[in-house]
Formats: sequence, C-alpha cells, structure tokens
Amino acid sequence: MRHGKKFNHLSRTASHRSAMLSNMASSLILHKRISTTLAKAKELRRYVEPLLTKSKNDTTHSRRVVFSYLQNKYSVKTLFDEVAAKISHRPGGYTRIIKLENRLGDNADMCIIELVDFNETLLAEAAPAKTKTRRSRRGSGKAADATKPTQEAKAETKVAEADTTAEEVKEEAPEVKAEVASEQVEDTKSEIEDKEGAEGTDEPKEGSEK
Repeated sequence: MRHGKKFNHLSRTASHRSAMLSNMASSLILHKRISTTLAKAKELRRYVEPLLTKSKNDTTHSRRVVFSYLQNKYSVKTLFDEVAAKISHRPGGYTRIIKLENRLGDNADMCIIELVDFNETLLAEAAPAKTKTRRSRRGSGKAADATKPTQEAKAETKVAEADTTAEEVKEEAPEVKAEVASEQVEDTKSEIEDKEGAEGTDEPKEGSEK
C-alpha cells in the first residue's frame, strides 16, 4: 500500500523513477535547460536542488555524494567547476519552471525547467532595476550638513565680490566728481560769453536811436 507516500511516483517503479531523475538532473546540469512534462519537472526540482546546494561545499566527500546520485562524472565536474560558482550567492531556488503549450497527442502539460543564473536575457533585464531608497531625517540632516559648507563658501565669495566692487566705486568716485566739476565750469563760461555777446549787440542799437 502507498499510505503516507505523498510524492509523485510518475507511474514508474522505484528503480526506473530514480534512474530517470538522475539522467534528467545530469542533462539539466550539462545543458542548463531542458523541456519535459510539468509533473516530471516538479519532481526533478525536488531531486536536483539538494545536489546544487551540496556543490557549494567543494570537498571530496561532497563530490562522492553527488556522484552517487548522478552516476555521471562529466556532470559532476560541470556542477562543481561551473555551476557552483554562479549559484554561490543564491540561498536556494536555483531552478525556474516556465509553462508551455500542451503536448499534441496526449495533451500533457509541457514546460521548460532551467537554472536561474544561466538565463542571460532575464538577468540582463533585471540588472538596470534601481533599488528603493528610504528617506529619513538622519539622511536629510546629513545632506543638510554636507550642503552647509558649500553655502557658506558661496556666501563668502559673494561678500568678497561686493567688497571689491565697492572699492572700485570708491576709486572711480573722485575722477567722476572732477569730470562733473569741469563740465560745470565749462557750462558757466559758455553762459557768461553768451551774455556778454548779447549786451555788445544791444549797445550800438541804443546809440543809433539817440
């Protein structure tokens, strides 16, 4: 009886099932992506992910344990030399299942199972994503403190420029005053000459009238 056995037997004997999962795991490690039915992919994920976790610890014992499951020295070498380096930062969830259209003939649910860190297209799309930043009073205070020296420096430069312009105005002021005074003197001289000329023209007229 199968009481308490909740995993999927996949309509196979124990030896056939273990051999099939071992071969599928080797193919997944070597090719990074395989196409199969959805039921087989779910069972393969339960079978292969503990082996991927085991590969993070590259010791002779770990290699022998993984080889006892895979029975393929080429897939074991690829797992420990190539795959383990890419999944070292990931705490589980090494595989991804992508559902496809149903299979022609028996209408079985088909899917693709792949290693997450070897899908270059999805990794390239996820790379530009910006991380969310949290605004806080501490951060704003630090930013304000950082901007204070720049504001003070700008204020000092403005004061220095104002002082220099005031000095230049003071230096130019006497010259301007002298120019204004000379213009006033010339104006008064011209007014006096005009008056004298007008009086000179009036005197002969008076003598002729007499």
